[in-house]
Amino acid sequence: MSESPIEKIQAQALEAQITEVLRTVYDPEIPVSIYEMGLIYEVNVEAGGKVRIMMTLTSPACPVAGSLPPEVEAKVKAIDGVTEAKVDIVWDPPWTPDRMSEAARLQLNI
Repeated sequence: MSESPIEKIQAQALEAQITEVLRTVYDPEIPVSIYEMGLIYEVNVEAGGKVRIMMTLTSPACPVAGSLPPEVEAKVKAIDGVTEAKVDIVWDPPWTPDRMSEAARLQLNI
């Protein structure tokens, strides 16, 4: 069964709110949001407000590997309309500085 037009609009609105929240999450070592760094690979909003985020880290040895994903989950769960938030850490494709936004590159002088 496919989504109704209203459900699609609601999902898009929720995804926009999630993106704004992700822009407020920072790697403590880098003064750029994880969104602008290109660490967020995918945001899926499912029926009923279930959210699944696929993200990566700058390296498998990243010192915030234990704290950053739970922070993302907590901030996304706090959004009105989100009933569940799950963050999956993925390593493929590997993160490279090429994934950074132009704003992030300018901020870091890259």
